[in-house]
Amino acid sequence: MSDISRRALLAGASAVATSLALPLTVRAAESAAAPGDAATETLLAGIAERLLVEYPENATALGIDKDARAALHGRLTDRSAAADRARAAWAAETLKTLQAVDRTRLSPAQALNVDVTEESFRTAVEGWRFPFGDVGTLSGQNSFRNMPYSVTQLGGAYVDEPTFLDTQHTVETAADADAYLARVEAYAGQLTAEAERLDHERGLGMVAPDFVLDIMLGQMVPARAEPIAQWGLVESLRQRAAKAKLPARYAQEVEALCTAKVAPALDRQIAALKAQRAVAVAEPGIWKRPQGEDFYTWALKAGTTTTRTAEEMHAQGREQIAQIQAEMDTLLKAQGLTQGTVGERMTALSKRPDLLFANDDAGRAKLLEYLNGRIADIRTRLPRAFATLVKGNLVIRRVPPAIQDGAPNGYASAGSIDGSVPGYYYINLKDTSIWPRYSLPTLCYHEGIPGHIWQGEYANKLPLIRTHLAFNAYSEGWALYSEQLGNELGAYDDDPLGRLGYLQSIGFRACRLVVDTGIHAKRWSFQQALDWFHANTGMPVAQLRSELNRYCAMPAQACGYKMGHNQINMLRRKAEAALGARFDLKRFDDALVLSGNVPLTLLERIIDQHIAAMKG
Repeated sequence: MSDISRRALLAGASAVATSLALPLTVRAAESAAAPGDAATETLLAGIAERLLVEYPENATALGIDKDARAALHGRLTDRSAAADRARAAWAAETLKTLQAVDRTRLSPAQALNVDVTEESFRTAVEGWRFPFGDVGTLSGQNSFRNMPYSVTQLGGAYVDEPTFLDTQHTVETAADADAYLARVEAYAGQLTAEAERLDHERGLGMVAPDFVLDIMLGQMVPARAEPIAQWGLVESLRQRAAKAKLPARYAQEVEALCTAKVAPALDRQIAALKAQRAVAVAEPGIWKRPQGEDFYTWALKAGTTTTRTAEEMHAQGREQIAQIQAEMDTLLKAQGLTQGTVGERMTALSKRPDLLFANDDAGRAKLLEYLNGRIADIRTRLPRAFATLVKGNLVIRRVPPAIQDGAPNGYASAGSIDGSVPGYYYINLKDTSIWPRYSLPTLCYHEGIPGHIWQGEYANKLPLIRTHLAFNAYSEGWALYSEQLGNELGAYDDDPLGRLGYLQSIGFRACRLVVDTGIHAKRWSFQQALDWFHANTGMPVAQLRSELNRYCAMPAQACGYKMGHNQINMLRRKAEAALGARFDLKRFDDALVLSGNVPLTLLERIIDQHIAAMKG
């Protein structure tokens, strides 16, 4: 196929995707293209292609690193400071171009695409003004990850790339194996580049808290000490190349690469982290670091896509947890748990032996089996919540043990556009005691279906630029709303403890508003935050400590969950009030998810259009 024919095909497919992204009730009114749509489509497609070049891992994750994009199959993101500066300069020029687009010449759908893209680029450009950290806004799957530190236990080459290569880089042909080797070599370059950035940040005084650095070193140092032949990078290619009947030389070459290049680069990064550890302080808040208060203001805006202040979010979190605890109190009393605070009673409940899985491999296997059962159950209920259904291609896995000490308790990664690679829902099973049975169903609905994996499949039907870009508050607000849908669809009708787990989960996200702003704006100590968190959730201290470690490494991101959830519910109440008997939950949920991942500032426009269309 010629390049011209291919571009025409892509443009046509993208136009169809734009149409399908609209709620059914709105499509008819917007079916005619506006005068500026074609040129804007070309502009956005070009931006999307550049983003794939900047972040090649996303091309692989989406399953499109082939044909004209085949070169991306052997590349990784350039994590050097020079590449980041070039990226920032391109983003600033692109932002000017997007701002100049005449929206009056666009259809509503295309205008939304431009507005979404502009907001994403504006946020990134503002973040790149800080001379430190990692701006993830434009990076696709890591768009939620805006950190003041270039490397943390949550993000960086060591955390990202080995798992990516193992789960998303397919090895079926010699070309795949060659690309794997090229990426392993690029991984070594990433580690070295990050070490240089860590040294630069140390010079600025932008050093992570000492306990965050201890977590990173506690992961990297033992892993480095393992025989290289046993490294996951080596084993993954050895096993998959053998399965594909590829020559044994690939296993030898990846081990040689790791010995000659990756190991020295990992040593270099460990040395940079140790140098930071020597000057680190225990104070958890970003306010303690240079430009920390300004960074937190930006990070709150990036993480919530609102202009609400830390003080406003803190107050809202306190108000909402009080309301949720009142509902939990009633349910706990019905279970005969009447003594103590809600948090104390939930702590007692979490220790009941009959609600726990054994903390061994057999127990972990049973826990994963239980999760798959919850996913199977919710699938049967979703036709009552959505008019347009997707497959929900999903695999549940434990977090790799090599990174579990610093990893979140649960997270998800989207599948490929063509469905050949499933979405992955990861659960941290280092200690199964943090997962009493009643806490697990709502986690499934959040990370899996109808949460992140489900929403990601709708996003994969959008134009490429919209598939690539995402906003933390929408993503996490949708996932919390998905937990709410599980409750509304009757998942807990015969499971009162499961409903307590759901309420605890929602309350936990309200508490995040309090403790994140408490640490970074109100200057709480780590212990003060931990004590308040435990008293108000009753969740295991080990789990909450891990959570706080995360908020200290990535300020403000945790605030996006409840802020997004609150906005979705506000818009649902608005639609219910405006439509009365004509309100249709399935059509409303379609309007939310089919229009794609957007800033909260644009979500109201989408629902207003939905309301107008439903009114006829």
